Amino acid sequence: NVVFTYAPGGSATAGAIAAASGGSSAVDFDVFDANGDGSITIGVAAAGPADDGAYYQAVVDAAILLSEENGFNSPIVIDEIKPADSAIELTNLADQGVDIIIVGASEIAEPLTDLTEEYPDIFWYCNCGAGFPEMPGLAQSLDDGSEVGFTAGYAAGLLLEDTDSSTAAMIGCCDLNFEKEFQLSFEMGIKAVSADNSVTYVPTGDWPYDFDNVPNASEAFNNVVADGAGVILPYLGGAHEAVVQLSNESGVPVLSAGASDVCTRPGDLTWDVAVRFDGGDYVAAIFPLIFSGEVEEGQTKVFKVGIDPEPGAVICNATDSQQAAMDSMYADVATGMYAGDFGAIKGQAYGGG
Repeated sequence: NVVFTYAPGGSATAGAIAAASGGSSAVDFDVFDANGDGSITIGVAAAGPADDGAYYQAVVDAAILLSEENGFNSPIVIDEIKPADSAIELTNLADQGVDIIIVGASEIAEPLTDLTEEYPDIFWYCNCGAGFPEMPGLAQSLDDGSEVGFTAGYAAGLLLEDTDSSTAAMIGCCDLNFEKEFQLSFEMGIKAVSADNSVTYVPTGDWPYDFDNVPNASEAFNNVVADGAGVILPYLGGAHEAVVQLSNESGVPVLSAGASDVCTRPGDLTWDVAVRFDGGDYVAAIFPLIFSGEVEEGQTKVFKVGIDPEPGAVICNATDSQQAAMDSMYADVATGMYAGDFGAIKGQAYGGG
């Protein structure tokens, strides 16, 4: 683990944050100055590499941009935190004079029950996701993994219509419960386009939370493509971009896993679908609400597909017919049409039902 300041290059833009917050002049940041030194420093705790080009980096970049826009100090970032080390690393972060701590994911959030009480002057925020308990000293955000997975599957199904394949492959970690939820809803979405479509899931990491195993993920890619997969979802962190590169080289359509900016991201890699459950976008959206007092510690902001602009899949260069189909599907999700199906998926993923 290293403590550092990382250069931005991910999803949330300073303009987006500025537009949402109305600029720093409307906010009294003194109430967030936990140590009374007259300045604000954000600490970021990331479970994976801060330069992964995917989920982990998005949160780090958003914190950097949030700090730049509002005149804060450069954030202090600790990345690649293992769950077993999370209490030590989060304490290390809290002891460095930070005023706000952003915890990027639930796998490193278990110590927050104690730490939010031990460091009550720090403002604590976690994009912990469904199932993480609310607590008085923690502001949270989450999305609905079934909603997002369904939109990703639907987009993948539309892409399969232009291939000779009826199979998509989801390359993941180790069949964790939230992966199961995403896989089942992804399959539901892809079958909503054609009942003949199917999904293959391949685990590539060590249990738990190893989304960064490039050799295993690369081998999995080669195997699923040899077996006829026509679309690839690398549901990965540090290994994500390696699989994207293989997809580009092989001409197989590929989806992002969280990052929302991939349709326009500069560089040599290209994505066909942005599957947006972007922790950076959530930081950009929720912190203006935190600064204005609309969201406080103890409360949770839920980002909903078809209602909030942040979550859900987007086909990067959609045809008119593809976009019309996606728009119609989004409208259906927003009405709650699939709420019962999504509830059943959650029951199967988390409860074995």
